[in-house]
Amino acid sequence: MPALTTYRTQVLKDWVDYNGHLRDAYYLLIFSYATDALMARIGLDADSRGQSGHSLFTLEAHIHYLHEVKLGREVWVQTQIVGFDKKRLLVYHTLHREGTDQALAASEQMLLHVDLAGPKSAPFSACSAQALEALVDAQDERSAVEWRSRPLSLA
Repeated sequence: MPALTTYRTQVLKDWVDYNGHLRDAYYLLIFSYATDALMARIGLDADSRGQSGHSLFTLEAHIHYLHEVKLGREVWVQTQIVGFDKKRLLVYHTLHREGTDQALAASEQMLLHVDLAGPKSAPFSACSAQALEALVDAQDERSAVEWRSRPLSLA
């Protein structure tokens, strides 16, 4: 399976700057919605978070702005699981549009599984860990994490 498509949207008027391009902050908003969709895929949707009291917090995010994105364009995010351990998840998002194979932007993010009662870090539930493992197993190994800043790792 190629990278998982996690979010799709049109670029809205309020999201563009004086040059007619997507503002830098809205790239992160789009990637944030993609993370929310990934959370739902691994058993951390709104209902589950309410019942379990667990969620994901972003520890670090790097964004690479690669190509301009204009008003009204439909864009989507493809997400890969780079790695995970008992409490952390490293994801790689890329932003795409029709008509090009090149990523418009890329974001690598380190996420922490948190017990909101603390708040403090907590191990993933068995259900979430199994869902993450299934996503990793289904990923296309040829899908490279092309845009890296400095190393983000689970070590």
